[in-house]
Amino acid sequence: MIAPADERECLAAFYLRMRARGIENRPLVAAVEAVPRRNFVPAQWRDVAWSDRMIPIECGEVIEGIDLQAAIIHALQIEPGHRVLEVGTGSGYTAALMSKLATRVTTVDRYKTLTELAHHRLQALDIDNALVRQADASNGMPGEGPFDRIVCWAAFDGMPRPFVDLLSSNGVMIAPIGPGEGEQTLARLTKVGSRFDRQDIGAVRLQPLTPGVAAAI
Repeated sequence: MIAPADERECLAAFYLRMRARGIENRPLVAAVEAVPRRNFVPAQWRDVAWSDRMIPIECGEVIEGIDLQAAIIHALQIEPGHRVLEVGTGSGYTAALMSKLATRVTTVDRYKTLTELAHHRLQALDIDNALVRQADASNGMPGEGPFDRIVCWAAFDGMPRPFVDLLSSNGVMIAPIGPGEGEQTLARLTKVGSRFDRQDIGAVRLQPLTPGVAAAI
């Protein structure tokens, strides 16, 4: 386990890395400081909690490194009043961060274990504007929305067109697009009319979004 002094050093190093990437976002910094990352990382991995490496969690899944998580949330440009949909709850950490920036966050994951654990972690921090749901969102969330922002932490093999109807006008979705094995392009998709205006903002290697019924485990 990281000692408090060491954790402060890790946090300071993270801020320096963000600044080097040109990311200066005071509301996001405040959110990072308000949400204890250690609460969302398995005990055996807390010594690398502030690194940019993938961290294993329950159900054979992983959560992204803090640098990528922060960069993507920064790119979403979440504002007070926004409603956010997150596909891929993971540990619940990014939902917790976004709950400090948005009015409402709906986060979904296909694994029951992950959604239950995330719910308890958010509840323990008295976060009441983040709704955790177990669902398979590989083809969108029919009947839901509209959302001002959507983020997906797994890769689509093509443009995620089922999500267009979930976005409000000029809403933004960020998602990796590309093959499940190998490098994908991180795309910032802005809704214009009934289509997406695409801006590629980076390269990532994330797991593919696998369609299928939400798992019971």
